[in-house]
Amino acid sequence: MKKLIAGTLASVVFGVTSVAALAATPPKPEQATGERENVLILMFDDMRFDTFSYRDGPVSTPNIDTLAEESVRFDNAMTTTGLCSPSRAAMFTGRWGHRTGLDDNVGLYHSRLSELDLSEGGLLARAKDAGYFVGYVGKWHLGPQGVRLRGADYTAEIKEAEWSRGMRQLTPYGIQKNIAKYKAAANAPEDQKAEYFNGEKVEYFQTLSGTYEDTGTYKKVKAGQDLLRKAAKEQRPFFGIISFDQPHPPYRVPEPYASMFDPSKLELPANHLTERVNKPMSQDDPFWPWHDVSHLSDEEWLKMRAYYYGAMAMIDRAVGEILETAKETGIYDDLHIVFVGDQGSMLGEHGLYDKGPYAYDELMRMPLMIRNPGVKPKSVTRQVSMLDIAPTLAEIMHLPEDGVQDGRSLSQLMAKGDIADNGRKDTALYAYEWYNGGWFGIRALRTPEMKFVWNPGDARDELYDLRKDPIEVNNQFNNPEYREQLVVMAQLMREELVKTEDPLLARFDLQLADLLK
Repeated sequence: MKKLIAGTLASVVFGVTSVAALAATPPKPEQATGERENVLILMFDDMRFDTFSYRDGPVSTPNIDTLAEESVRFDNAMTTTGLCSPSRAAMFTGRWGHRTGLDDNVGLYHSRLSELDLSEGGLLARAKDAGYFVGYVGKWHLGPQGVRLRGADYTAEIKEAEWSRGMRQLTPYGIQKNIAKYKAAANAPEDQKAEYFNGEKVEYFQTLSGTYEDTGTYKKVKAGQDLLRKAAKEQRPFFGIISFDQPHPPYRVPEPYASMFDPSKLELPANHLTERVNKPMSQDDPFWPWHDVSHLSDEEWLKMRAYYYGAMAMIDRAVGEILETAKETGIYDDLHIVFVGDQGSMLGEHGLYDKGPYAYDELMRMPLMIRNPGVKPKSVTRQVSMLDIAPTLAEIMHLPEDGVQDGRSLSQLMAKGDIADNGRKDTALYAYEWYNGGWFGIRALRTPEMKFVWNPGDARDELYDLRKDPIEVNNQFNNPEYREQLVVMAQLMREELVKTEDPLLARFDLQLADLLK
């Protein structure tokens, strides 16, 4: 196996690619026959749950709204980790990071990890082994050559396709210099303030030159359309992923999206720059240079929000073009579509930008809808997890098992909605083990009413009353009036840690012994 992987990697790196050589294992004859479902995942980066017009958000998203009308919408979907690589690994494998070994970002400043181990084939390898035509377009972020080494027949616009395992970490020296300039300008007398990039802070928002057709988003659309056209000609069933980098910060879009929203007509959220009282110290640390937001004015925060909304409008256009191609090729009517974001993002709530080791809803919640042509569209309000996607698709696609699944199939909720009696408690577990090499071990448990955040690397834990305080400003952990709720939440969390064989269970029992008696 080591020789096969080494030889395959060499052939990819040096440009001699062969689908037969790249396949993890050849499909078994019995797996390649019979009725199979075509599946397309549309994945987005750092997409918040609250922006779409179908959710009464501020951005008109007609194409996404139309897809929502045809889908089962999971309006309380939670990611596993507010960080790109671990959340994506969880989605493709259905397993927590302590099982797969992927519990941090890969290939970035201070990261410990470079890839998801090839033994974790995930949905891609499972689909390939089952006889599917597998295609992948766009962001992967789980290691160099990982898509091809798992057997994908078609790949495009994957940044890591040009990476080798010996590459050095991405280190933000240039970004650090820009942030220093912003801070110097903000602290200078008004008549001495330096102009910077035509008034745009490019590490937060920027108007790109050119048009939509010049963007990376459009390149992924074109590659995705090519993938769909090839899939339509295949005799094999189809499993494809089109993964967009947008709307990951910084928010950089061309016109007309850059000026589509007037910042002066937007509002800052109620918890914008809220003073963090009785919160873990790690929330005060700028883990990347751009996390130091001390130089941003309210006007700049609003402008950043306007650019984010513009990015969402551009994404809606991209989604419309992808779906139109699916219809033109004749595969749309029977196509299963998963629309998902890997996690949310912070836009000034609690004074935070981008993402970091915390569990606020703006980061923890994600958009998720699944279009199944045989299931009546509906809205599901029960909490579900990123981990549930793999077992759900494995069931739809009749994929062979590949080991323990921490997630659970969503089929019953899709069929029956919130009334489905499948033994699911209305809870969601979240973990933030590492952030680019720094250990936190955070575990958060959310119910519709409460959120409990255990911070084993800090002396402060958190408890939020989501009914009275949905913006999570007031930490009630030490409030005796919430003692009963805290005990219940701690017990629920322990049940989850036991069920998932969490390696921090013993530490949890020691630190919270008084709550678990």
